[in-house]
Amino acid sequence: MILRGRQAERDRIQRLLNDAHEGMSGVLVLRGDAGIGKTALLDHTVASTSGMHVTRVAGIEAEQELGFAAVHRILLPFLGNRSRLPAPQRASLETAFGMVGGSAPDRFLVGLAVLTLLAEAARERPLLMVCDDAQWVDRESLDVLAFVGRRLHADSIVALFALRDDSTNPPMLTGLPELRLSALPQRDALALLRDCVDDRIDQVVAERIISAAAGNPLALRELARSPSFGEGGFGEPLAIERHLEARFLRRVHELPALTRMVLLAAAADATGARHLVHRAVVHRAGAANDDIAEAFEQAEREDLLISRPIPGTSPFRHPLIRSAVYGGASRAERRAMHASLAAVTDAHAERDRHVWHLAAATDGPDDQVAAALHNCAERARDNGGYLAQAAFLQRAAELTDDPVRRSARLLEACAAALMGGAPHRSEELLEMVTAAPGPAVLGAHADRLRGLAHVVLGKDGAVRLLLDAARVLSQHDPRAGRDALLEAIDAAMVVPRIGNGASARHVADATLTLSDDPLDTDGGADSASVADLLLAGHTRLIAVGHRQAAPALRAALAAMRLPGAEYGGAVRWSLLGMIAAVEMWDIDALGECGRRYADAARRHGALRMLQISAHANATSEVFRGNLATAETHFSEFKDIADATGADSRFSHPTDVMLHAWRGDEARTLAAVRAQQELYPELPGGIQVQLARAALVVLELGRRRYPQAQAAAQAVLDDVPPHCGGLTLPDLVEAAIRNGDDAVAGRALDLLRDRAAASGTPWALGLLARSRALLAGDAEAEDLFQEAAAHFAPTPLRTEKAHTDLLYGEWLRRRRRKQDARTRLRAAHEEFTAMGAAAFAERARLELRATGEQPRGRGAGTEHRLTPQESRVARMAARGATNQEIATDLFISASTVEYHLGKVFRKLGVTSRRQLSASLPE
Repeated sequence: MILRGRQAERDRIQRLLNDAHEGMSGVLVLRGDAGIGKTALLDHTVASTSGMHVTRVAGIEAEQELGFAAVHRILLPFLGNRSRLPAPQRASLETAFGMVGGSAPDRFLVGLAVLTLLAEAARERPLLMVCDDAQWVDRESLDVLAFVGRRLHADSIVALFALRDDSTNPPMLTGLPELRLSALPQRDALALLRDCVDDRIDQVVAERIISAAAGNPLALRELARSPSFGEGGFGEPLAIERHLEARFLRRVHELPALTRMVLLAAAADATGARHLVHRAVVHRAGAANDDIAEAFEQAEREDLLISRPIPGTSPFRHPLIRSAVYGGASRAERRAMHASLAAVTDAHAERDRHVWHLAAATDGPDDQVAAALHNCAERARDNGGYLAQAAFLQRAAELTDDPVRRSARLLEACAAALMGGAPHRSEELLEMVTAAPGPAVLGAHADRLRGLAHVVLGKDGAVRLLLDAARVLSQHDPRAGRDALLEAIDAAMVVPRIGNGASARHVADATLTLSDDPLDTDGGADSASVADLLLAGHTRLIAVGHRQAAPALRAALAAMRLPGAEYGGAVRWSLLGMIAAVEMWDIDALGECGRRYADAARRHGALRMLQISAHANATSEVFRGNLATAETHFSEFKDIADATGADSRFSHPTDVMLHAWRGDEARTLAAVRAQQELYPELPGGIQVQLARAALVVLELGRRRYPQAQAAAQAVLDDVPPHCGGLTLPDLVEAAIRNGDDAVAGRALDLLRDRAAASGTPWALGLLARSRALLAGDAEAEDLFQEAAAHFAPTPLRTEKAHTDLLYGEWLRRRRRKQDARTRLRAAHEEFTAMGAAAFAERARLELRATGEQPRGRGAGTEHRLTPQESRVARMAARGATNQEIATDLFISASTVEYHLGKVFRKLGVTSRRQLSASLPE
């Protein structure tokens, strides 16, 4: 087939291919209407590619519920090398493909296995991966392939995706480089039309066809089959797809019955395998082999089927032909063909396909088939194919006669859809549950799932739904009820809009009446689960106060730090645990849990847990004054968010505290504005509190005390249930500088209660420092020294330097210049070393006022490295191999080599042994 036009598009793809031969990688998503030429452009690329591996798959509408089906076809040429994979990757990949049994694999660990196999193949020669009709690729496969696309860098791989330009498209590919295919220009359209009719067409008719086809190549080809094209044409350009299907269907109806049967069999089976279609037609019609062969040939002559389709792609010339054939058949014809396909499909080797055809052939309730579908759903769940599980369960529910069992299966399908990252699908299934009768407990389970879907989608009402569900579940299933309450608290902290009639306080009040206190039960904290302790702690924190919450939160953090806790139930509630560490001002728990849970997440490929841990590690490093290290963790957090397809509006501004400590006003204010727009309700969730705390830090560093107090005032006017404590010491400082002793006193009282409840050196140091700002001269110095003593054994460099700064300022104002210089010099050196520019400047000005001119300090060599290069360099310096680094950072070994090459050049070293000495501690 000659490709007309598309020169700019061809050039862009060719540049990617050229880069692959130079060792770099690239990804491109082709978007456009049906028939606009996406597949033709991919065909041209594959045909013109030389010296490259090529692996190709096309999404098939009937197969989009079979988990990991597409990625299995992509990997078929390379599966023989899976023994070289690291053990966790190999186990996850083989489990996903049903080769071995085991617990459901994390799809992102599967993605890393796919990336590793493709990158290894590309070491031999560059590789082109093509995924056509991505809108019909199963969700698990598309998640994996999108993950791979986002991690490509220096691997000699080009990944091309094509999908219809449709608002219902899955979001996984959003954010990847795109190329939108528009209508063919008239000149190219005329050339294509003349190709189709051997250059013999009347100019008037040609212009009419080109106008009606609106530059759509498929429409041009179809209209070219009828040079006597009459009045009316296709009508509006937007209706082309519908008219093309109708046109294909008319052509099909003109064919002999046996040819139509061959086409229907090919459309009804996702594989479209010729041998299977042949056997199904024999079973259905008892036709002779020669007659069936002639039917195939006629379908090929009519340009409906491809004579030799590429393995892994549809046998139809265009997906619209498949949908026209299948949709144009009667329900009875479709059921009969599925029955024949079930009869000729191996019930042992391809159990799921056999049962799927059996279900499609069933008309009305059938408990036996429904039970077989339920078994398929369990296998899909074990392989990590949650959307396949949801599809099997939905069909099982449709064939289930008992209404209660039908609703229960639909609820299982909803939960599977949520696990598979398809909240919209979950909501559709929930509507079926709501419409069916059933006991109250089923309705409560439905409300709980709907609430969780609302959390994912950022919809109003999530907290209310979860709370209502918890009230009912607590009477029938106490564990599920407690989990729903904890989910409601979690939702109240993180959803953008809580909605009317529900709040964190509503949840806490309900919990006090619905759930037992784990500290009052036999065994106390020692026998309570992490979930129960976190529920008790956060409930008391919200409803009563820090003093009453502290025992449960301390016990929860201790349980999260027990050996092996990062592999158990604590994982699910790790975000609430990290927040508990901040509330208790426990830097050791925050750091240890962040590191341990991140290590466990890397070993198991659990990216969502790694994302939470990366943010905890980043936050911990900010408080420790290691701002460069914090940046690498924030960068990892955002990398993972992007790799998992998360909305960057929510994930990217979360490094606001880092920008504030660096004194970067533009980036801090931009992140604060973004958070205020996304989370408009007061007092706001944890993101709002972090943004507010960051804004206060920025203003204090720049000595804008009225603005700092204004930003911090909300923690008194509308006390937030979480993370408000970060702002209290800074509010005391700002209010004192503004001469507002009343506000400073109120903030100090609140801080005193929380610090006493915590009792950690961090909390007690903040309390002593804040008291010093309000104390008289006789007491203040002792309190400053007490604060310094509390901070001394901790890793909290920011708090130590801040205390030295405030103490030095106090000493200078009392004309004790020599003593002031000692403190201010220490503060200036620390702030400068950590990169806290605004606070360093504040300390410099104070130090200059004592008569000393502070010395400047150059940036460390690590500032010349990108966050990713810094992570690679530090792991290499610790002795990690390229594959170990690749596994931990979810990149390929080739990309690790590329980064190390850049690190060596930037640092002027020639070996890994020299890295340790070249990187700052």
